[in-house]
Amino acid sequence: MKMNTLGSYKEPAPIKDKLNPFDSMMSRFNIAAELLELEPDVYNVLKSPTKQVTVSLPITMDDGSMQVFEGYRVVHSDILGPSKGGIRFDMGVNIDEVKALAAWMTWKCAVVDIPYGGAKGGIKCDPRSMSRGEVERLTRAYTQHMVDVFGPEKDIPAPDMGTGPEVMAWLLDEYSKMKGKTSSAVVTGKPLVMGGSLGRTEATGRGVMVSALNALNKMGLKPTEVSCAIQGFGNVGSWAAKLLMEQGVKVCAISDISGGYWNKDGIDIDAAIAYRDTHNRSLEGFDGAEKITNDELLTADVDILVPAAMEDVITVKNAAQIKAKLIVEGANGPTSAEADSIIKEKGILVVPDILANAGGVTVSYFEWVQNRLGYKWDLDRVNRRSERILTEGFDHVYKTMEKYNVSMRIAAYIVAIEKVSQTFHYRGGF
Repeated sequence: MKMNTLGSYKEPAPIKDKLNPFDSMMSRFNIAAELLELEPDVYNVLKSPTKQVTVSLPITMDDGSMQVFEGYRVVHSDILGPSKGGIRFDMGVNIDEVKALAAWMTWKCAVVDIPYGGAKGGIKCDPRSMSRGEVERLTRAYTQHMVDVFGPEKDIPAPDMGTGPEVMAWLLDEYSKMKGKTSSAVVTGKPLVMGGSLGRTEATGRGVMVSALNALNKMGLKPTEVSCAIQGFGNVGSWAAKLLMEQGVKVCAISDISGGYWNKDGIDIDAAIAYRDTHNRSLEGFDGAEKITNDELLTADVDILVPAAMEDVITVKNAAQIKAKLIVEGANGPTSAEADSIIKEKGILVVPDILANAGGVTVSYFEWVQNRLGYKWDLDRVNRRSERILTEGFDHVYKTMEKYNVSMRIAAYIVAIEKVSQTFHYRGGF
């Protein structure tokens, strides 16, 4: 990097295909920072999390034994406003993952111009092997330990992998008890009856759909003329598939943990959702398509690829075989850092995760606004405003891509870093 501009910057080490998530995020951050000629002082502030909290949570299990769980909350930035980010319950949770996801939330909020900083939390556990009562006790213990971190104007959690509206309800209840008043705006993704927003469940999938349509428009393609493969059939993937199908896109492939499913004539997504919901949340045995592997799905002969499952599924091992013209990242970090250059060389347009899946945090922001106003919006208003914000964000990133002659991913980082750094300066650098 340019030492005369960046001072204490160090040339990043050669990128390996399987970086830890924080290093992967930083490899993209460094490229954008160099293009922006970011001052070293600001660089050091933006790369470093503001707060990292690790807690031990002793929980009495149903059999009377005591088990100790490790929980985390990382606040990456509160420069733009209160920090925002989900809580995941998963055995893979670790501090590097949480740090990366918190930073991604900072850039995600900034790129769509939402007045939040970024945060993320998690507990290393397997909620599927735990009873409802054990998960509730764990959630309440975590909330007790984080009561001074959380707050409607400080840090606002939301659901993520392994959590949902019920967990958010327990978090809200425990926080409210400890504060002596109901604080609906302390958490988003709540049940509707507790102040949740209409449209939140499908918000991330809808954002993927809006991003795909915006990209197709730039590419001169019509939704009714293209095919799509979607890896992951959880909340994000299934809603993206359903909404894209409703726009006329032919969804030829879907997948979940049981494998991939292919039908060149298009899969009936409503039938697939109904099958999943009545077969233990799995597509295993679905007969509306032929069975393929998840790897085959990623390199399928389609126009649009939507990785909506997990990180690092597009790597140097398969990037060169991808046939899609457009990748819309529904998951966080689905493309490894080293694969970026291969994808760019192939001329594939990528709508990056921090833009493509920002629909969820956008509607979470709407939920927080509604809670603070004490007034609920109808679904049409939520969807209309969400689509406007995501489209404006897409257009800003696309213009930045053309200005700097970079990928949309690096352009998104440039947009986000520039907004946060300018705000940091206006605030006087603290």
